[in-house]
Amino acid sequence: MNKETFLLLSNACAVLGFLSILGSIAIWYLKKGKDEAASAHAERFGIFVGLWAPTFFALAAFLRTLTAA
Repeated sequence: MNKETFLLLSNACAVLGFLSILGSIAIWYLKKGKDEAASAHAERFGIFVGLWAPTFFALAAFLRTLTAA
């Protein structure tokens, strides 16, 4: 693969990282319900999606380093 492909993938991973943060907040806010079980599920699911962000940012950084080589 060429440098442009790695750069494109790096940018896509960075965008996905930010989207996962926004998605986490949206899921937590929109899924919480009136009862305690629904709120707990919404919180756990929001945290789960939010934990994707560091992985996407790490992939973006790694792919960016491949463009420098």
